[in-house]
Amino acid sequence: MAAAKPALPDFTRPALAPGILAAIVLFVGVALIDSSWFIAVRFVVAILAVIVAWFAIQGQKWWWLIVLLPIIVLWNPVFPLGQSGTGWMSAQLIAPIFFVAAGVMITVPRAENEPRPR
Repeated sequence: MAAAKPALPDFTRPALAPGILAAIVLFVGVALIDSSWFIAVRFVVAILAVIVAWFAIQGQKWWWLIVLLPIIVLWNPVFPLGQSGTGWMSAQLIAPIFFVAAGVMITVPRAENEPRPR
């Protein structure tokens, strides 16, 4: 007698992994703010923010761009804005909340011909 397989949802959460990874990098980045290694934190956070923003566009969750675009600009490694002080430290600790929330709330519909995991 075969057991019934649970039904799979009609959506995926592709932004969850990059959102959690960005949150981890931001927390680790707090210790690196005044070091030369912080440029690597900027690169990783900006790239992951672009990835999460892309998934928000795919899932038609446009309102997440209101949060993600400022993160992309503030952590931009190419043209850094030179943030420092308590405000920057606070942003470094608040941004992970938005990344994890976006990762959980952004859903993308499954394609019709997409194979489902067994």
